[in-house]
Amino acid sequence: MKNEEFEKLKSSLAIKAIVKIIIYSVIASIIVSILIDGIYNDELAESIANFNYNLYHWCVANKILLIGLTYLFIFVIISYIVIRNSNNNMVEIISAMDEILKNPEKQVKLSDNLVILENRLNNIRVDLISNQNKAKEALQKKNDLIMYMAHDLKTPLTSIIGYLTLLTDEKEIPKDLQEKYINIALKKALRVEELTNQFFDITRYNLQSMPITKQNIDLVFLLEQLIEESYPMLQEKNLKCLLNTPKTIPFLGDGDKLARAFGNLLKNAISYSYESTNIQIEVKEDENKIKIIFKNKGDKIPEYKLEKIFDKFYRADESRTTSTGGSGLGLAITKQIIELHGGTIYAKNDNEFIEFYIELPDKI
Repeated sequence: MKNEEFEKLKSSLAIKAIVKIIIYSVIASIIVSILIDGIYNDELAESIANFNYNLYHWCVANKILLIGLTYLFIFVIISYIVIRNSNNNMVEIISAMDEILKNPEKQVKLSDNLVILENRLNNIRVDLISNQNKAKEALQKKNDLIMYMAHDLKTPLTSIIGYLTLLTDEKEIPKDLQEKYINIALKKALRVEELTNQFFDITRYNLQSMPITKQNIDLVFLLEQLIEESYPMLQEKNLKCLLNTPKTIPFLGDGDKLARAFGNLLKNAISYSYESTNIQIEVKEDENKIKIIFKNKGDKIPEYKLEKIFDKFYRADESRTTSTGGSGLGLAITKQIIELHGGTIYAKNDNEFIEFYIELPDKI
């Protein structure tokens, strides 16, 4: 609750309590005065005189004092009752908070004088339900991810063990076949290493924010290096990566982190590209911004998936094979890296093309 609303509620409750005490005290005093000093005055005086004549004379002599003490007594009793009822409001609030924790689906209902607090508690209740649902969804995604990763780790390990066992048991295997088995085992081992690194990514991504160390780098040279390193993956699908960019674009940023971000986008493009097509990377400076566009030809991504594509643990294609499937963290980490550099990233479809747009500030 905002401080203004809280102060308003406190003042309202205090004013209502004071008004109740004053009104009830005045009414009670008038009633007592009518009863004692009017209707039952003679009877009361006669009863006191009969009981003790000296007491009667003392009461007559100190009538004003007795009336004052009577009114004071009335005021104290009424104040106690009103304050006690105010404490009931506190009990009501505490009970409502306990009920929110036990049964958040049930709407909170408080007394009319607590309507502001009632609205606020219901907002908290809705937020609690939303957070619980998000926590359940995140837990489910992580459990699914662990299941996927365990399966993905088991598959290449089985292949490695199988091929190494063949090489160990069969002594007369031709050299060309030995090289083939060794290459397959190496490829599978590299896949295990990649999946293991993804597990570490998950831990780092959830436990701490990603630090960056800025230095002067050349974005064009960085992209050229990434394309060269990706040559074997491009060859597997007969792809070409075309870089359309000026000769140099200096930038103040974390080269390692940006290489990781761009590398994730390039791997994503390779994985989702049709065979024998071109991947295009365009870099240009425009209005104090550096724009980088990754573009590949592939199956169209539905609009609802485009909205989630940068979420943690989300895979746009849930049926990805072991050789291409990732942890669902690549694009989420890419987005974090770009935003740490003061930039933005988004994805869209253009007919048969999948496009990722990055905008970085020219000076940061």
